[in-house]
Amino acid sequence: MTLIYVKKQAEATMETDVNRLMLEYERLLKETNRQYINPQIRELAIEELRPVAEMVARARAEYLRHLFELSEKYHEQDSLPCEEEMEQLAKLRSRFLDLVDGSQSFETAIQRGYLDLKSSA
Repeated sequence: MTLIYVKKQAEATMETDVNRLMLEYERLLKETNRQYINPQIRELAIEELRPVAEMVARARAEYLRHLFELSEKYHEQDSLPCEEEMEQLAKLRSRFLDLVDGSQSFETAIQRGYLDLKSSA
């Protein structure tokens, strides 16, 4: 046996061990997340998530509206939005991004089986 062959075998074995460890870790993450998340939220029909989607859409609309109004106000001017206007924009952006993140967390929880969903039949 050559040294190269032995080295490749060791690398293949280590890769297999790492893959096995990662699969076990993914299983542990799923089990632990389901254990904590599932009892907190009742079994949902997908339509029951409409309020989440609507809240995100409303926050997005408010953020974009404010940005657009600022762009109209300062169009073809040398000045830019004042600190107060930028603070308001930042608050709207932060709210929107937090809600998007929460909505995506629901999506992840559903995809990974952390939540129970009612069948849609």
